[in-house]
Amino acid sequence: MNINMLMQQAQRMQKDMESNVKKAKEKLAQTEVQAEAGGGLVKVTMTCRNVVKRIEISPDLLQDDPEMIEDLIAAAMNDAARQAEAISEATMKEANSGMGLPPGLSGLF
Repeated sequence: MNINMLMQQAQRMQKDMESNVKKAKEKLAQTEVQAEAGGGLVKVTMTCRNVVKRIEISPDLLQDDPEMIEDLIAAAMNDAARQAEAISEATMKEANSGMGLPPGLSGLF
């Protein structure tokens, strides 16, 4: 095998990986996670690209202390972000699989 063939193979692999990563990011932009806090009094829906789509607050909660409402919103947002991150990591790992990248390096893409 000569160097030109190796370079062509490396370029094909790079294009395949870029395509896989692009598709994975598009999929993540469409994938939604839902989280709640306060036993469902606050619900948050966000994409796996951290775009908040909806925040639902129970009318019963609106009569409570504003600080508690803020805390529940923050808790629901943080839970949704953790879920989105876990899905994102798994999706990107899958997109980079089979590319022969060393452990830890696939997270760069």
